[in-house]
Amino acid sequence: MTMRNKAVLAAFGILLMAATLSAQAVQPPPAPWRGAGPTPCVGSDGGVIKCAPSAQVIAVRAGRLFDSKSGQMLTKQVVVLQGERITEVGPEAQIKIPAGAQVIDLSGATVLPGLIDAHTHMFNTPKPGMSRETSTLIAIHNLQADLRAGFTAARDMSSHGNGYADVDIRTAINEGRIDGPRYQVSGRGIAWGGGRQSESEDPLGNIFVRSVEEARKAVQEHIQH
Repeated sequence: MTMRNKAVLAAFGILLMAATLSAQAVQPPPAPWRGAGPTPCVGSDGGVIKCAPSAQVIAVRAGRLFDSKSGQMLTKQVVVLQGERITEVGPEAQIKIPAGAQVIDLSGATVLPGLIDAHTHMFNTPKPGMSRETSTLIAIHNLQADLRAGFTAARDMSSHGNGYADVDIRTAINEGRIDGPRYQVSGRGIAWGGGRQSESEDPLGNIFVRSVEEARKAVQEHIQH
């Protein structure tokens, strides 16, 4: 399969992710905007961010459409999306494309639902001397590579020595600050400590527990994040 075909296969999943992000609500600034460019929106931390576009109707013409429920490859299909919802799917002879809809022509391509990656690590283990900022930039690159490959949902299985930075990235995606899959994240790993000395543990790495009480404390720390 060529790189072009792989990119086309991922297009529909990315389209669905973009539609979801566009529907996430953020508040406009409380005072008239006096800066350059269009009026921004305000994120959960009070900072200004680019407002998501208003929900629109999109129609995708699919030359081939993989139906994951039936396991069949269908031909000459149309998918209609309104905001973050798929409203219609069916043969092009039966689906009427709404007036004014944006039409994406994938009649020469194969369209499939967004994929789910059930075991990822957006963060690499930091190398000696690597800043947290560099580590975060690498994590964003990794998760956006997943998105471009067609994965619109993912589960992250610990931050590899980066504390709860995966929680911050998940929040940034949910608020539309950066593009990425929908994430379920794990934060710091919880592992059996055995004979390890607690003073040698990395405060951003795994939480090592040696008793039921320590395990409860570790879970409570996760809940706080």
